[in-house]
Formats: sequence, C-alpha cells, structure tokens
Amino acid sequence: MENKFKESLLDKNTLSVTWELVPGRGANEKAQLTAIASAEQAAKGGRVHALTITDNPGGNPAILADYLGMEILKLGIEPLVHFTCKDKNRNQMESQLYALDRANVRNLLVMTGDYTYSGFKGRPKPVFDLDPSNTLQLIADMNKGLEVPGMKGPTYHAPSDFFAGAAVSPFKSTEAELMVQYYKLKKKIQGGAQFVVTQLGYDARKCHEVIQFLKVNNLDIPVVGNIYVLPYGAANVMNQNKLPGCVVTDKLLAELNEEKSAADKGVGQRMLRAAKLYAILKGIGCAGVHIGGHNLKYEQLEYILDKGEELYPNWQDLVKEFDYPQTNGFYYFEKDEKTGLNTDQPVNRANRPLDAPVGAMNSLMRGMHSLMFTPDKKLFPMMRSMYHAAEGKKKAEKRLHALEHIAKVIMLDCKDCGDCAILDIGYLCPMSQCPKNQRNGACGGSLDGWCEVFPKEKKCVWVRAYARLKKYGEESTLDVPPVPPANWDFYQTSSWSNFYLGKDHSAPVLGIKPPESKIKK
Repeated sequence: MENKFKESLLDKNTLSVTWELVPGRGANEKAQLTAIASAEQAAKGGRVHALTITDNPGGNPAILADYLGMEILKLGIEPLVHFTCKDKNRNQMESQLYALDRANVRNLLVMTGDYTYSGFKGRPKPVFDLDPSNTLQLIADMNKGLEVPGMKGPTYHAPSDFFAGAAVSPFKSTEAELMVQYYKLKKKIQGGAQFVVTQLGYDARKCHEVIQFLKVNNLDIPVVGNIYVLPYGAANVMNQNKLPGCVVTDKLLAELNEEKSAADKGVGQRMLRAAKLYAILKGIGCAGVHIGGHNLKYEQLEYILDKGEELYPNWQDLVKEFDYPQTNGFYYFEKDEKTGLNTDQPVNRANRPLDAPVGAMNSLMRGMHSLMFTPDKKLFPMMRSMYHAAEGKKKAEKRLHALEHIAKVIMLDCKDCGDCAILDIGYLCPMSQCPKNQRNGACGGSLDGWCEVFPKEKKCVWVRAYARLKKYGEESTLDVPPVPPANWDFYQTSSWSNFYLGKDHSAPVLGIKPPESKIKK
C-alpha cells in the first residue's frame, strides 16, 4: 500500500499538511463524532496528507488513538498516530505495534508523553518503561524483521512498514535545556526517527534553529513545523506551562489579550497569524506543517493553507512579526541580523554561566567514580575481585548489597533498579530524580530549567547533569548513542556487582567482560 503521508513528506516539491484531532474521553460522545466528521471532510477535501491523533493528551484518559486511526484509514486518508511512552511497558508497546502493523496504520509520532494527571479514582501510576529513543529502536527493528529468541535459536518476524517520527522542542530558555534537547534529538534519529516534528512555539528564530541544527550536523531528515491557532484562553494556559512544552511568551499573551476585544473576539487575527507562520515555516525549509487548534473547522484550515500560500512569496518580511524571545533566552546559533533568523555559526558556550548549582556532592561522586568505577585504574580491580569472590554466596552478596544501597539512598535516593545509569547522566539518578525516568535526555516539558511535574521546586535532572558536566568542560559526554532501557531482571540486585561483573548496560560501552571463570564454555 502507498503511504501518502510519507510520500508527501519526502517529496521536495510538496509541503506536507497534517491536521491534529483531539478525540477526547469517551467512545460515542460528541468529541469522537466531531473527530470522525472532521476526518471525512479532510478526506473529501484532498488537501490534508495525514490526520494526527493525540494519545491521552495532558495525561488524561481518552479513546485509544490506534482505533480511531483504523477508522480514519478506512475513510481514505492516512492517520498519524501519537505513540507515547507514559502509560504502558515495553511488552504492551510491542503488542500495540503488532496491532497497528496488522491494521496498516503505519505513521507514528513517538513521544515521551505528558505526565499522567487524572484517571479512574485518582491519579494513575506513570509507566515510562521505554523512552522515545528506545521505542524508535524497537520500531526500526520491527521494520527489519524483529529477531525473537527461541528454544531452537532466533526466529524473525515479517518486516513491518512503520514510518516513525520524533518530537523536539527548540523553545527552551536555558542553555542546558536546549542542549539536552538536541543531544536527545540525535539519539532519536540514531534510534530510527524518520522525521521530526517541533513542539509548539511562535519564535521564528527558534523554528529556524532546528533546520540549521540538522544541517550543520549533516542530518538529512524532514522537519514538520507546528502551527496552533491560538486563542487567549489556551495561550494563558500555555504561558503558565500547564500544557508542558507549549511556549507562549508574555509579549505574545499581551497581544492576544488586546485582540480578543475585537468584534470577532480575535478570530481573524489568530487565523492570520497561523497563515503567516505557515508561510515562514515553508520559507525556512520545513517539509511539512502540523496544524492544530481547539474546535478548528476544516474551512478554517483551508483558509490557513490558501492565505499561507498567498503570503509565502514575501515570507521573509513576516519574520519580524514572530519575534517572541523568552526572557534571557538562549539560542544555539548566532543571530543573522539581516534576516532576523540564524547564521550557521553556533554561539560560544564556554563562558556562559551554569544553569544549575553544582555542589560538593558532585565532587564526591566524581572522586568515587575515579577511584572505584574507572576500569583498570585505582580501586577498580580490587572491587571487581571482591564482587567476583562474593558472586553466588548469598550472605556475602546480601551484605555488600546492603552497604551499597544505604550509601546510594543517602546520596541519590536510589530505587535499587540494579542497572545504574548515573554514569550516563553526570552522577545523578534518572530513576529517582526524574518523574519520567528519562535515561536518554530530558522530556520536552520543562520551563526555565524547572521540572514540569515540580515547577519552581525541582530543577530538571538533565539540566543539573549538564551543569555538573559543563563545569569540567565535559558536557559533550551527553552527546552519545542511546542508552538502553533499564533491565528489570536486575531489579533489587546490586548494581555495583552487575557493573563490576560486566552484566549491566555499561559493560559493552566500557569493555567490561565477565570474569573468566564466570564465562560459560
């Protein structure tokens, strides 16, 4: 089967158009009926290449995006299903992918997902077993024909045909937030992302930044720019980061506040703003646009397309109207004063202040790592011999594990996952200090360096890690291939034993092999 969305996004002569539907909670309620009616209009209109379907947005329950995707496909238009990591473990994800593959729902936008907020009789338990980098690796392996271990050796499934993309947020105010977003984007692309969709924001320079970042890093992947038809009410919510990752500055909010006093309550101006952004996104080189808006009608979407094309020849004149920098906002590139966008020259980050405090605990952790966890140096051989001698002796293993756990609870609030990732994140623990357990980089929900779940209370753990590493000029150590997900075979076992004996995910990276007598012959 042809994939019209994939074809449109890879065709250099076509600007791909996707329209976001938010089907909401329920099965046969007004929201679901409206979504299907909108899909029917889009299918008949022929101007939309795919309909994106949200997956429990805001961390609230909603109808399964997969099922609506199957319904929409029958109408003759491609669905682009949001595939998030917040509500299911890796086995359920794999099961879900099998179902989507069988139903020929192939287009996926893989994201971390909003932190779980509401559910039946209270807040549900967040899962976050895989992150987007790992999920994209799973999808890429399924596209090749997933290898499945068996009693008589591996078998291979028939290859799937997923076209999977990832999200990125350039709309970050601090250096640390932005850099870890871009480091993680590279991991997502290495994991198998085939296109990129930007988070929501209205700063033209930040939109252009993604294009430039991919270009200077020789990453040839299509970018889809995000357009949201923005009323004052939604803008006010976004301004407070109550829709995490969607950025509306005070300046833009003030403009919207004035516009809503017009006779049409600002509808005309916000539609025109969306059309102008369409023209700019096409002008800077986006391969597609992702259009959304609460109760957006198909006729309004057509207006954005038509007016956007009309404005496109003079798109550069519109850039100055989308000058919405965040307070003391950091940009990856130097500004091009002629265009109002970016040059291809990265800013000098060396002398910029750190975005989070770096205390004495960091020095202690660095010292311990140098002494104990650097292969073939200092105390590493002795520690390895000690854990090798204790292996299989339950009392000895239990004593060593207890001492380790006490120390790590005090220093890191250790959750005893047994597959420690602190060496990957500046000697901080993503399992205890990130509500979403992100082992490959920050989610897109932080604001001004604060965790979306604990605003003004806890700094994002990845912001802290970046600051810790930058103090020693080592921030580029975060720019590495994807870190595997936690292996729950190791849960409540000694992570130090697993490290020294070459069992955990660090072993192949650091070249730590199991001791000779433990290697099965």
